[in-house]
Amino acid sequence: MPFPSRREALRGLLRAADLDALLVTDLVNVRYLTGFTGSNAALLVHAGGEAGSRFSTDGRYLTQSAAEVPALERVIERAGACALAGLAAGLGVRRLGFESDAVTVDAHLTLAEAAGDAELRRAPGLVQQLRVVKDDSEIAALRAACAAADAALADLLAAGGLRPGRTEREVALDLENRMRGHGAAGPAFETILAAGANSAIPHHRPTAAVLRRGDLVKLDFGALVDGYHSDMTRTVVLGPAADWQRELYALVARAQAAGRAALTPGTEASRVDAASRDVIVAAGRGPEFMHGLGHGVGLQIHEAPALSAAGSDTLAPGMAVTVEPGVYLAGRGGVRIEDTLVVRDGEPEVLTLTGRDLVEL
Repeated sequence: MPFPSRREALRGLLRAADLDALLVTDLVNVRYLTGFTGSNAALLVHAGGEAGSRFSTDGRYLTQSAAEVPALERVIERAGACALAGLAAGLGVRRLGFESDAVTVDAHLTLAEAAGDAELRRAPGLVQQLRVVKDDSEIAALRAACAAADAALADLLAAGGLRPGRTEREVALDLENRMRGHGAAGPAFETILAAGANSAIPHHRPTAAVLRRGDLVKLDFGALVDGYHSDMTRTVVLGPAADWQRELYALVARAQAAGRAALTPGTEASRVDAASRDVIVAAGRGPEFMHGLGHGVGLQIHEAPALSAAGSDTLAPGMAVTVEPGVYLAGRGGVRIEDTLVVRDGEPEVLTLTGRDLVEL
């Protein structure tokens, strides 16, 4: 299992930050470091090794935690973060880091009181630094999530589920259920199903709007498998495409191809955004591409790195990201094409395998 090696990697960051331990309270980070999937947990990672580390959850998860976190000594306590903070000084911790990006002001005051002689120090983003590059087990889970989404869309199209007369909500629910049928625990996020003029709204929520012949239909969706999220957008036309729809689609397809090609190790995230955005700007559509190019994806649907004009990360092999340019013509319709990819030496690995050619249904 990868969890002990992840905790060991974190210890290197703790020593570099002059911390004796880190109190992990963000449940996503707890899962990343232990594999625990329950709803209440905290983790103390000691810079000195596993012997000084502790895991805490409450009595509801007594059996589950024994199976999922067998390597760490457990503290069964509902207020686990406070319990671990109280143990820190006795474990030789003098400088106790805490996830200040995930702890409220009130919780901080409570933790400081519980920590006693241990000094609380802000330590935001340490685990996220590790999470940004995926290991083989994570990429395998992402592949499975992407495969479930690919299969669900193929099923939907084969069954004629994307047709005039259905509502946006009906199609979105149909697609989500098909993902479950292919092994997903559920959708990775609320499915975006946007038809006609609604497709020009980047994050439209499905409504009772009826799909009509001639509509552009944008489907932005993903599957959740083993805690990992996939993300894909495809845009189709119900019936023969009009000339303006073909032109818009071809423009976004060129921009998306440019973004994919720019995903090389050592490239700054902002330059990947620019590679795709420049194609759209050159066509005079810059103001109609009003969001970032993409984002990291993993245990959360949105995580580092951010592929945007302000993105400061440098790409490295193993980063999993989306590339999703879009052009949106208010009142008419919009096109977005999105894939989930892994940065590799050479060409990126595309995990969402549904074709990108314009589909006319």
